[in-house]
Amino acid sequence: MISGTARGRIGVRQGGMVLIASLLLLIVLTIFALSMFRSFGIQEKIAGNVREKQRALQGAESAQQYAEWWLTSGNNAASGTTACAGLLNANLGQGQICSNVLATSLLSAGSSITALPWQLNGSVVGVSYTPPNMAVTAAASANNGAETYYAAPGFYISDLGTAADGQGEAYEIDAYGYGASPNAVAVVKSTYELSSGVVNRGGP
Repeated sequence: MISGTARGRIGVRQGGMVLIASLLLLIVLTIFALSMFRSFGIQEKIAGNVREKQRALQGAESAQQYAEWWLTSGNNAASGTTACAGLLNANLGQGQICSNVLATSLLSAGSSITALPWQLNGSVVGVSYTPPNMAVTAAASANNGAETYYAAPGFYISDLGTAADGQGEAYEIDAYGYGASPNAVAVVKSTYELSSGVVNRGGP
């Protein structure tokens, strides 16, 4: 037969074990909750970064498409080809075709085509282009980056000389775009061939 004192000690020991088990369970749940909240925060950052990268890519593609349109529209007829050394504004009707190929010139200057803005001899080069309805402000953080872009997209057209097929002139178009910050950027490239008159491609 167990005395009352012994029963009391067993009850205290059991109560102590329940308390310890409860504390351990509470600690495990707390750690689980903290890791879950941290995971949500990381996922939100990843989603935000992907969104900004996509916006930057859309801006770059807008500039690229404008450059291709400008090149084929005949607006470039009076501009000629020059060694480009400054920044023009397409929204003011400006444009240029450069005799110095961008990637080669940047490499010679110890820079890269992915380092924005593009600079040669200490000057920003290319043509900026702000598409319709695009809000551009370097202080995007002031309004939480709500549909604003850090800077206007831009492009650079290089004259590559006679096309490989000998039927026209080849051009290289490099274009860039920003998201809401200078860290969200995208650079795209295309090669364009312009021919005048009838082009003989061979065949029947």
